[in-house]
Amino acid sequence: MSRYERFILIDDNEADNVYHEIMIERAGFTGEVLVFESGEDALAFFRTDSMQVPTCIFLDINMPGLDGFEVAEQATPLLADKPTVLLVMLTSSGSPADRARAAALPIIRGYVTKPLDVECIQTLMAESA
Repeated sequence: MSRYERFILIDDNEADNVYHEIMIERAGFTGEVLVFESGEDALAFFRTDSMQVPTCIFLDINMPGLDGFEVAEQATPLLADKPTVLLVMLTSSGSPADRARAAALPIIRGYVTKPLDVECIQTLMAESA
């Protein structure tokens, strides 16, 4: 059982989003899955949604416009007082520099290299229960 009621995917790659949505469903998650193909759209959502629903956010690093680090920085004041929100970088980058930069941002509480798999999602859901 998961305490998360919603997963949010923020990634400009539509194929990755479709695949990751399928993996979330295969992991047994039956709640809401929202997809944003730009950081700007995700931030607009964060500004209008109370974010009171327990939510796991997967954020890609490399996107046009705002990259994942810029999104995380701008989302910090919007999500900082939301203890039921988990922000995880989900990226194709295995770069130690990207890992270190993510670790330096307190709002980012995980780093997963694509592709997202069922085991990873189930682990996140079990840790949240």
